[in-house]
Amino acid sequence: MLEMREAGGRGRVALLARLTMVLGSLVVALGLLVGAAPARAQEAATPEAGAPPAAADLPNTWYAQALAYSDAGINVTHFWSKGSDKLRSETVVAGHRVVTIVNGDTYYAYDLLSRAGLAIQRSGIAVQQDSGRGRPFGKELDAVIRLGGEHVGDEDLGGRTLDVYQVTDDLGQRKLWVTQDPRRLSIRLKLFRRSTGQTLHTDFLNWSQGLPITDAFFQPEPDVTLLRLGFDEYVAKQASREPLGPVPVLYTDLLHGH
Repeated sequence: MLEMREAGGRGRVALLARLTMVLGSLVVALGLLVGAAPARAQEAATPEAGAPPAAADLPNTWYAQALAYSDAGINVTHFWSKGSDKLRSETVVAGHRVVTIVNGDTYYAYDLLSRAGLAIQRSGIAVQQDSGRGRPFGKELDAVIRLGGEHVGDEDLGGRTLDVYQVTDDLGQRKLWVTQDPRRLSIRLKLFRRSTGQTLHTDFLNWSQGLPITDAFFQPEPDVTLLRLGFDEYVAKQASREPLGPVPVLYTDLLHGH
């Protein structure tokens, strides 16, 4: 099993715990994915922006930032995507650059500082669901509706009217603000967890579509050492509760399916 070069077993477990805590709201916010050209369309996804231009003819590539904040701290994650089955996300936690890549039938999670991580075969269900995603991140509305969420009204945010969806259950409450145009872009997610009494927030900023992204962007750097696992092998090792790799596996719907 891979370990971080600068940390032993206990240090790695501590880093995993910190990464998981800081990235908690991003795990909930389905994210996944890929950016900037003259033809680029800057979406009105920030509260300060105006109405978005028509983008029906732009390539299906996307970029957005997610600003996650709670009592545990603040973290910014960058997402890029191409098509429905290619995603790259990057965030820096405790000085470690955490990279998640989804490309076809493989899911990668690695630390670019130690240059080590995992390459996991995605489940057949997850791969089959790619065709219905449109884009592999920013699909929080689909998740909220699957959990039984409903439209609870409209709300003005930064001069723009957004649709608000909400679901309340035994785990807590999720409240989501999305654009009213057909792209239904996530703008803000608020999550309350009953078990901890903690509230997590995620703001999605700087949505952009139509970026000139090559397929090579969705491949790990060639000098990253990867432990390769089949999906069933990964699930079995995960059940043992022993940490796998130097970083947590995020956005598990893209690995397991939903």
